[in-house]
Amino acid sequence: MPPVVKYVVIAMLIMIVASLGYALYQMATNRQGENDTTMVKALTIRVGLSIALFAILMILSALGIITPNS
Repeated sequence: MPPVVKYVVIAMLIMIVASLGYALYQMATNRQGENDTTMVKALTIRVGLSIALFAILMILSALGIITPNS
């Protein structure tokens, strides 16, 4: 696997975890009756990043750029 692909995958995983952490922070500090849009946006970004990472890995695998167990 090319080093660039590794760095992109690691960066996307870090962004996914950071977005999940931000959503957790928003949930923990939210007072009853306040708007939850920031938490929903953070979770939406996390889901989008996860889907994008999955799609990128499937495309790279189909193109033969990355191979399983290598």
